[in-house]
Amino acid sequence: MTDVWPPEGLIGDSGVVTVRLSMFGPERYRCPASDALKARGLRPRTRAAWKPEALETFPGAAFMAEADELDRRPGPSWTASQEGGRGRPLHDGLRQWTRHALDVYRKAFPADSDLRLAARPWVYKHERSTPQGQVEYRITAWGRCLESADGRRRELRLPVNRLRVRTGPERAVAALIAAEGDSDPRVEDVRVVQFALLDGGQETLFEGTRAEALAAYRSEGGPAVRALLASREYRPGSACVSCAVAPVCPVLPKAPGLLAITDRSRPRRSWSSTTGRGHRGCPARGYLKGLRIPSDDVVERSAAAERGRAVHAFLAERHSRRPRTPCTAEIPPDWVPAAYRLPDEERQLGVELLRHHAEVCPLRADRPRSSFLVEPRLSFDDTAADLLVLADPDLLYQDGGSWVWRETKTSGSDRPVREAMATYPQLALAVRIIGAGVLPGPLAGGRVELELLRPGGADLRILDPFAPSTREKARALVREQVSGWHAETAFEAVPGPACEACEMARWCSARQPRPAGPGARQ
Repeated sequence: MTDVWPPEGLIGDSGVVTVRLSMFGPERYRCPASDALKARGLRPRTRAAWKPEALETFPGAAFMAEADELDRRPGPSWTASQEGGRGRPLHDGLRQWTRHALDVYRKAFPADSDLRLAARPWVYKHERSTPQGQVEYRITAWGRCLESADGRRRELRLPVNRLRVRTGPERAVAALIAAEGDSDPRVEDVRVVQFALLDGGQETLFEGTRAEALAAYRSEGGPAVRALLASREYRPGSACVSCAVAPVCPVLPKAPGLLAITDRSRPRRSWSSTTGRGHRGCPARGYLKGLRIPSDDVVERSAAAERGRAVHAFLAERHSRRPRTPCTAEIPPDWVPAAYRLPDEERQLGVELLRHHAEVCPLRADRPRSSFLVEPRLSFDDTAADLLVLADPDLLYQDGGSWVWRETKTSGSDRPVREAMATYPQLALAVRIIGAGVLPGPLAGGRVELELLRPGGADLRILDPFAPSTREKARALVREQVSGWHAETAFEAVPGPACEACEMARWCSARQPRPAGPGARQ
């Protein structure tokens, strides 16, 4: 929180306040302060030039447009559009996903339903007098609005990739929109349902009378809306990439030149080491992951990958305990977090790796750590490239006031790693961040640590971000990771043997077919 509210450099007329249902979604992707400012229509006095992407970037745009046609003129056939909401072409993978989503929608909501598409999306409106004058409050939702011919029954369908847990305020706000949107006095009964575009799963979030919807909103929705509009909590993260307030945000660190690219002509995007790794292997793969299109769990959740995630989750929980105590070699039999399922051999290997971690646990240090952050999300605005840089260290702690960045990697092999930064690209970004001094605190003593956990033991390597050779190598690696992706416009697939292990291959028409035969994975 900062002392100045709203931030300096913003303009706008708050005569209309617009709250969206998505503002109550998962915290990881939201910034309360940004939502509060956006709701009031505030924006920077100086607007940045509009730099659109060549391809459609909103995965739901084409689906909603085509679903409108399905609901208006239900029929046995349809074709997926080649364009998105603003006439921009769809990436091949997005087109395949849209075709799948439409097919799932048609099966989940058959054409013989007695509901029809509303003339326009519902918007709840309410005017009230304030010391600043008359203000109109609006509440909207991105979803499908259907109603009976006589207007007495309404259904709000909320599309999601996969079903997710909805909070009480989300359910109540959605119910209000369905019941009171556009102030139709004929409405008697409402239903709100979320449905999964991946597999057709459905969950009823609210079903009841108009009066019951209003009661639910007064109980849980109204307080949540007021809290959102009153919030001044900044939460830098992925939301910063599209936030109009980002140029004047008082808590988003500015780091010009962090990615070693000087070019503001390209569209504003977010970048992480995962982005660079995905693009280098196959531009289409990285692009589709960036759109958060559902991946193939069979591929993404292989036994080895799950073991690595389980080890990280166990260590994160241990390191977050208070009071902080060093990890020991005593690993409980039920160490695997509930979210993970591991075969016996991977479970046992995980125990061995965790025992090795105890030898190099940073909490074993002689002097206490003044700050100890477990898996913090770091965000920086590289103004030289107009890119939002995201990073998630496994640990970030202070040693004598200087920051230490620790990455922990697990392996089922004792094969040596010769070039650490080339093997693990996030280390190069870590060296750039620590070496650039964009974290508060003294530079001297700052370092990057790589903790390698293997069957044969733990290997702790230290990278000095101020050593000239390390600095130059990190700069070259980061620039190499970013430059091709930064100039990319088409994100075309590169089919080959890697398609077999690609979690996005399902949505790629250019994928190389999987080999047939007894050894082929089904």
